[in-house]
Amino acid sequence: MTMTKVRIRQVMARAPWPRWNLLTFSGQEGGESRGVVDLIAIRKNHGTPRQGTKRGDTFQIILIQVKGGNAAKPTTEDTKRLRAVARHHHADDVLLAVWKKGKAPRFFSLDPKLRWSEIGDLMSVFG
Repeated sequence: MTMTKVRIRQVMARAPWPRWNLLTFSGQEGGESRGVVDLIAIRKNHGTPRQGTKRGDTFQIILIQVKGGNAAKPTTEDTKRLRAVARHHHADDVLLAVWKKGKAPRFFSLDPKLRWSEIGDLMSVFG
């Protein structure tokens, strides 16, 4: 989780305004919490407003699941749950962060056909 947050924050530091905020969910003992979403990246949407809203009223949301060490990849059920949560919250993207000791985290985006595609440049997501 820590390495994922560090990498995302490095990219966010170069991103234009408005800045993204990271929300982490921890369990009772400070470890992992229940559910498929481990992190949320959120910022105010300063783009063209939807009818009935003004610029900055709505949010851009990215849901992130983190897998580290020898953790298994998300199952088909996990992937379907992530997509359902994304639809429920109108998320802009769903990411998977995979971290192996001694290596930089790798990031994948969930496409509409429930396939994970590696992201070459995180700035394309957080820019």
